[in-house]
Amino acid sequence: MNIMTRGDIMAEGKGYGKCILFNEHFVVYNIPSIVSAIGDYTLATVEPTESGGVQLVDNRPATPGYKEDKLEHQKDSLRRILDAMDINQDENLKITLGGELYCASGVGASAASCTAMARALNEYFNKGFDDDRINDIAYEGEKGYHGNPSGVDNAASTYGGLIWFVRGENNIFEPISLNEPVEIVMGNTGKVANTKAAVAGVKERKEKEPERYGGLFEDARKLALDARKALEEQDIKKVGELMDLNHRLLQQIEVSDESLDMLVKTARDAGAVGAKMTGGGLGGYMVALTPGKELQDRVATAIEEKGFKVLRTKIGV
Repeated sequence: MNIMTRGDIMAEGKGYGKCILFNEHFVVYNIPSIVSAIGDYTLATVEPTESGGVQLVDNRPATPGYKEDKLEHQKDSLRRILDAMDINQDENLKITLGGELYCASGVGASAASCTAMARALNEYFNKGFDDDRINDIAYEGEKGYHGNPSGVDNAASTYGGLIWFVRGENNIFEPISLNEPVEIVMGNTGKVANTKAAVAGVKERKEKEPERYGGLFEDARKLALDARKALEEQDIKKVGELMDLNHRLLQQIEVSDESLDMLVKTARDAGAVGAKMTGGGLGGYMVALTPGKELQDRVATAIEEKGFKVLRTKIGV
């Protein structure tokens, strides 16, 4: 259906980045995970054009090579979003992506862009969709990047806050409350991760060593329960200790790498309460729990002095 645009306006929408605090990869196998939106976001604007159909301009800051590597995924993602919103691909409009979220593997950059575009298009065409529908549309967009996404990234991007997530026939999303947002540092290895390859590697090794992996997965399940309890009790020191343990489990299923391990150690040596890889692994980001601006700056500076870029942001926003 060809929908008439409101040609005299420009619409915009935001999608927040995310940080997986516990159990990336394990989440694929129905193990509980905990994810948080972060303060950094992607902004999408939609405006009318004279011709050319739907055009996408990507002005987001990004790791060198990230946008080029993801270009075909991005095109597929946009097509899926337009289809889900019943918007004709021949509509003459320009979508521009910007904002402060530095795009790299591990911060939910693709989900943030999907959510931002869905919100901007929703406003532009006066669709009147609520957050639940925006989340569904962003999930459809995520399929262009990840094939069979868990749904956790777009949920964090859409709803914000801390989320207990369990993948299943009917995904479980439950909010976890923090009294106030907590500072974190996210260190970027500068390597664009191939999440599909990392997921496939875990699957292959799990099939070869079912007994060992079964034990690791059960440890991850118990750790998630402990982490939820610690967060609900506002026990940030315990949360940090559990992040350290979670990183060890992720090392054991071979999704961390030398660059991530080095940044995790750098953060811990600088006083981080806890630190681990976050996201798909084999590159991308790590995260350090650094309550208080002073500790956040100290850990961020330690990582920057090694020559790596950081995000100073917060969880629980």
